[in-house]
Amino acid sequence: MAKKIYVGNLNYSTTEDQLNQAFAQYGNVISAKIITDRYTDRSKGFGFVEMEEDDSAEAAISALNGQQLDGRELRVSEANDRKPRERRFQY
Repeated sequence: MAKKIYVGNLNYSTTEDQLNQAFAQYGNVISAKIITDRYTDRSKGFGFVEMEEDDSAEAAISALNGQQLDGRELRVSEANDRKPRERRFQY
């Protein structure tokens, strides 16, 4: 079963390919996505990696948490499920 990983403290110039390569050495990466600002299209400094195997994901989390990528110390952990957003406007 696939496991989603949170990757924080990314350098703003880090690409999704670089993120993919960093995690690929621990197993098959399904996707690597860097979150960007919707208005400026600039990186927000965090992203998510989805790995095919749970064991590979755990190995990547253990190995990469605290390691340097593009001059920044990564914060790597298992991603939490997203909470549903509340509607702001009542009609």
